[in-house]
Amino acid sequence: MFEKILIANRGEIAVRVIQTCKDMGIKTVAVYSEADESALHRLEADEAVCIGPADPGQSYLNMDRIIEAARETGAQAIHPGYGFLSENHEFADQCAQAEIIFIGPSAKVIREMGDKLTARKIMIQADVPVVPGLSGGEYTLKDMLETAGEMGYPVLIKASAGGGGKGIRIVNSPDEMKESLEAASREAVNAFGDGRVYLEKFFTEARHIEFQILADSQGNTIHLLERECSIQRRHQKIIEETPSMAVDPELRAQMGRAACEAAKAAGYVNAGTVEFLLDKNGNYYFLEMNTRLQVEHPVTELVTGIDLVRQQILVAAGQSLKLSQEDISGRGHAIECRIYAEDPENGFFPSPGKIEWYEAPSGPGIRNDAGVYTGALVPVEYDPILSKLTVHAETRDQAIAKMIKALASYVVIGVRTPVDFLADVLDCDSFRKGEVFTDFIDTHFSDWAPNGNETDLACLAFIADELCARNPGSGLNSGQGPLPSYSPFQTLGNWKL
Repeated sequence: MFEKILIANRGEIAVRVIQTCKDMGIKTVAVYSEADESALHRLEADEAVCIGPADPGQSYLNMDRIIEAARETGAQAIHPGYGFLSENHEFADQCAQAEIIFIGPSAKVIREMGDKLTARKIMIQADVPVVPGLSGGEYTLKDMLETAGEMGYPVLIKASAGGGGKGIRIVNSPDEMKESLEAASREAVNAFGDGRVYLEKFFTEARHIEFQILADSQGNTIHLLERECSIQRRHQKIIEETPSMAVDPELRAQMGRAACEAAKAAGYVNAGTVEFLLDKNGNYYFLEMNTRLQVEHPVTELVTGIDLVRQQILVAAGQSLKLSQEDISGRGHAIECRIYAEDPENGFFPSPGKIEWYEAPSGPGIRNDAGVYTGALVPVEYDPILSKLTVHAETRDQAIAKMIKALASYVVIGVRTPVDFLADVLDCDSFRKGEVFTDFIDTHFSDWAPNGNETDLACLAFIADELCARNPGSGLNSGQGPLPSYSPFQTLGNWKL
């Protein structure tokens, strides 16, 4: 087993990996940029190495510097988390050349699954259903128009090297094809350095269902049930849950087998996710394979009781899975909400800054994977995710109620968050009924605005406080001298240092 692991990431996922390493008695090394000097992941690790300036290209994406940090500290393995270098086949290859274990699949698998066209070809050869469309080659505008006409609109243009909702355009008519094709290709070049795109049929009333898989180097592959990921904003998931109300035991078994076959066809080893599109008729199609730990992995951990990061480390160390498919069962229902520093009233624009006060909910069945604390800075240079708030309960209705209550007690002052928005989504009748599709947010919350009551009360309280502070001889205290000073030393009661 590894004695020391370097985490090539930041924020809540770096903290999450560190926690499991501590449980396993493994020393940890954090890497951090100059902007993250006071970040939580740096403080939680046993060692920390500054790898460069705030610019991700000079720090968290600097492969040479990260491998150098691993060598300097004697780390035998690197966990990439998700994002940054987690799906970069060149980084996995460099780790192998440096004789450092990359906790994830091989560089070859990452490269092939990262190219959506290559992945589609592999799945077609393995008889895994794929979304109808153009699967490979260089296609002209004429080809795209002809295929779209045969399949019927709407269709979807997607970046071959895409991810995170970038390089994607929905095309509703032939008139939109040329502009959408050019826009998707431009965005793909900017985001991935690869302008290739392909065409798929776009399904309405479709669900995004993914299966967590585990595979070891001895040829054992299992799945850990499904996750419902249809609540998305701009093709980015924001609420996930398991189990899915659209998946019955028979369909779960079919899709689970397909997910395992997909992993085997790819030659996959370690933890990964096979993503499917489920149409309204119960037909499922392979979308892509994510060759890393998913943001939404806590919901799977809560219903199965399996620590996925621990399994990743064990498999990377060469151990075989101690679990069989028969060992996997789900208990209860779990829901996860992604808490970002972003302004829901301003197009969910990032809201960087200093967190003046941070208080997360707690209690039975509540888990909060966080990377921040009171006084922490949210840099403008990185993804603004603060935490993943997850709840677990016996039933879906109980899980929804628990999450709404947890969100109500989630306090962040200093930056904006979409907590109110998430609570409104969960409280929506369509969500409660399980009628969730990939266009859910656009359909039900395109013109969302917060309830102004609490904001108005907060503003009034602030104004009243300011007025009292400036006029100590007025108001309720008029004629009684200056207002008393309420410091913590006067209000905490009996206490000792």
